[in-house]
Amino acid sequence: MKQTLFQIKAYLKHWFTSHSKRGDGVHSPFIFSFITDIKNEKNPYYAYKTIEQIRQNLLNDNSSIQVTDYGSGKSRTRTISSIEKRSAKSAKQAQLLFRMVNAYQPQTIIDLGTCLGTSTLYLANGQPTATVYTFEGCPETAKIATRNFQNANTSNIKLVLGDITDTLPNTLQHLPQIDFVFFDANHQKKPTLAYFSHCVNKASKNAVFVFDDIHWSEQMQEAWEIVRQHPNVSVSVDLYHLGILFFNPELKPAHYNIKL
Repeated sequence: MKQTLFQIKAYLKHWFTSHSKRGDGVHSPFIFSFITDIKNEKNPYYAYKTIEQIRQNLLNDNSSIQVTDYGSGKSRTRTISSIEKRSAKSAKQAQLLFRMVNAYQPQTIIDLGTCLGTSTLYLANGQPTATVYTFEGCPETAKIATRNFQNANTSNIKLVLGDITDTLPNTLQHLPQIDFVFFDANHQKKPTLAYFSHCVNKASKNAVFVFDDIHWSEQMQEAWEIVRQHPNVSVSVDLYHLGILFFNPELKPAHYNIKL
């Protein structure tokens, strides 16, 4: 109940302090272009239909698997349909990730929190020449995600299985830089900041970091406020459900609240 009330207050505050969906009042050409050309873009890209069919198949799958959660240390039985319904990003939000990747053309993408793989597929298909390193702790959900990657004929994904606390720094040490990160793993303050700390040290000049559920809890909101004020961040955008950081040093420092 307390968390629900927090989310309602956070949403109302965001709504009444945000620029319109069209970008009215935004003076930055870069952010205005982000709003009009990426966020509000409506064309049905080639990959949408395939990925949404995979999502629908998952939503129709009532078979059960054993889900291991490294964040809580608990394991429980859940249906595939309930996992997809509860944990996957909506088509609207996942397709925004696709359009961002398609527009900014990152070559090395980090996806923290594979789950069943629908968001990962949007990231990978947005830039087929990129390599997407997607991190998952649960072996059973990783198996289903791998099957989905194969069904979508997507070959630029490398799934890293295990506790992200260990697998993320171990993977990053072999990468010269990273260009795009989607943080959607452990929705708590301490691990979110730890993941950010690892990734920011490898961020390229034009890197883009996207955080999921930045107003999901007080902890996540606190984490978002900390990361967006990092000295290497030039521009931050709050879409309520998603928070976006741009690292391009040529951009004039600013923060924007924008309705999704």
